[in-house]
Amino acid sequence: MTKILNIEGMTCGHCVIHIQKALNAIDGVKAVVDLVSQTAIVELDESVDDKILKEVVQGVGYKIKSIQ
Repeated sequence: MTKILNIEGMTCGHCVIHIQKALNAIDGVKAVVDLVSQTAIVELDESVDDKILKEVVQGVGYKIKSIQ
């Protein structure tokens, strides 16, 4: 399953690495974050609730505008 997270607040490559590291720490998640599009493409091996993805991103200081 693939989800696209629209993230608010990223300003540099350090932000990208910070978010990507946090998302990839979740079991069953492989994420690639893009600064230009302000998104994270998340590949899920198993069902991971959107609430968990949102909490992880907010926990490192950013906001998810939407999950598709």
